[in-house]
Amino acid sequence: MKTLNHLKTGESGVVDYITADGALKRHFLDMGITKGVVVTMERIAPFGDPVAVRLRGYSLSLRREEAKKIVLEAGG
Repeated sequence: MKTLNHLKTGESGVVDYITADGALKRHFLDMGITKGVVVTMERIAPFGDPVAVRLRGYSLSLRREEAKKIVLEAGG
């Protein structure tokens, strides 16, 4: 299982599903993180947290712990 957290700068993946529950899952969905969306890792902070990803034409910062909850498609 590859999560968004595993991408290196410049790599992309396709969202397969979200393992978060409740308010955090709703927050991800509100930000446009849904199945089939292509996400690209833009930047990783010097100490690894947070990370900046690009999706749907905008940049989004996520904590590593949040990024671990976004599972990517195996071929993505």
